[in-house]
Amino acid sequence: KELGKGQFGVTYLCIENSTGKQYACKTISKRKLITKNDKEDMRREIQIMQHLSGQPNIVEFKGAYEDKLSVHLVMELCAGGELFDRIIAKGHYSERAAASMGRAIVNVVHACHFMGVMHRDLKPENFLLSSKGENALLKATDFGLSVFIEEGKVYRDIVGSAYYVAPEVLKRKYGKEIDIWSAGVILYILLSGVPPFWA
Repeated sequence: KELGKGQFGVTYLCIENSTGKQYACKTISKRKLITKNDKEDMRREIQIMQHLSGQPNIVEFKGAYEDKLSVHLVMELCAGGELFDRIIAKGHYSERAAASMGRAIVNVVHACHFMGVMHRDLKPENFLLSSKGENALLKATDFGLSVFIEEGKVYRDIVGSAYYVAPEVLKRKYGKEIDIWSAGVILYILLSGVPPFWA
């Protein structure tokens, strides 16, 4: 069963034969991993997910496998879907609920930065809910644009998504602070139901 589609891959529901336990499996076609950089990005995403394993607000990484055609990333299944879809369904969150979600998002930023990772693409589509319940845990996913932070380095590549990208990224001169900007934009959307900037 298909759970979602991204720029590089498709995520499927998969079942572990020995236990019957359900997981999410992101399958990336090797045909899309054309350049040396594409392959390095894939390796880095796997390394970062392994490195962040065990953090409560980050999707748990189970393993990576490859066959002739694809690379498969197996992760915990978050049955509640994307935060983006939950915001669309609700319109916006109450201050109390937004504060709880905001705390989880800030915990992700803190955990990533404490462990030397800059996410670089925080947005509601990259947060999943552990279940369909109102008190579901919020978990970050999609570390495809993430990097290990090199202290003192000024980053210059343009990454991220419209609405959530910090001005410093567009100026090609940034550091890990850009994740805090993106978290602030998400919090604004949780409270108001609309993005703070339309340009």
